[in-house]
Amino acid sequence: MDLDIYNEVRSGRAGFYEQARGLIAVWGKESVQFLDGMITNDMKTLEDGEQMLAAFPHAQGRLLAVVRVLRQGDKFFLETEEATREKVFQNLFRFTYAGDFFAEDISEQFKYFEIFGPPSDVYNTNVGEKFTDAFAYMLPHGAGYFVPNDLANAFREFLIVENGCVSIDDELHDALRIENGVPKYGVDMDETTIVPEIGLDGMISYTKGCYIGQEIIARIHFRGHVAKQLTGLVSSEPGAVASVLTSGAELKTPDGRNAGRITSVTYSPKLDKQIALAFVRFDQLTENTELLAGESTLSVKNLPFIN
Repeated sequence: MDLDIYNEVRSGRAGFYEQARGLIAVWGKESVQFLDGMITNDMKTLEDGEQMLAAFPHAQGRLLAVVRVLRQGDKFFLETEEATREKVFQNLFRFTYAGDFFAEDISEQFKYFEIFGPPSDVYNTNVGEKFTDAFAYMLPHGAGYFVPNDLANAFREFLIVENGCVSIDDELHDALRIENGVPKYGVDMDETTIVPEIGLDGMISYTKGCYIGQEIIARIHFRGHVAKQLTGLVSSEPGAVASVLTSGAELKTPDGRNAGRITSVTYSPKLDKQIALAFVRFDQLTENTELLAGESTLSVKNLPFIN
């Protein structure tokens, strides 16, 4: 990890990371009706120019994908991870024969830039004026931009020259992702994960009515809580290698009871601690609860680690 760039980003300088992500366009007179029956959030409330976080669940309430839905006029643009792009598209496409509903995977037409930094720096009017064909998504830690392929080089130069952004590599991006409490599909969540276990705020509407998997998700909510949930863990010892944590490690309570499982691990220079994302049993979720992973002592930490 480049500590100089890390410190600059954590001190307020904007940084950008390029990666492959999925972008799927949906339209048609019945698009709201069809989408509302497939995702966890209430499409009927989404106004033009607004966006919302949602999940595609299976009939058993387990996770197919996490998406952000952006509305532009009568069209909806769903962005998701590259790992879930094809699943989302196929899930949508199978309904295109059932009514006035269309879906197109337009991912290959764009380059994606994830930006870490204050919204005033990375989500501003200059972008809209210079890159009118870009799709912008607000993120808790900055913004994400899908930029047409032929404008990608100009957008990169705009970020570096006009906005003073620094480039983020894979290792640093993963550290920032974990510090920000952002789960990754195939690492922290998959098709065995029940949607409410992810714990992302604002992703589920419990008032909108029926959708695929709604019965199980609603039952979990109204009975009071999930059995386990994604949360943060912080090593009790300072230093990059003081506690050697590993993804997949089992968690135990001090008296030896099963408490969950670690999914992602990194070293946080700002905290000077090893930190991890983990699924922790509900009765151990209180912040500062002590858990064990092998010989390492950890404390539960509400996400994100760093605001």
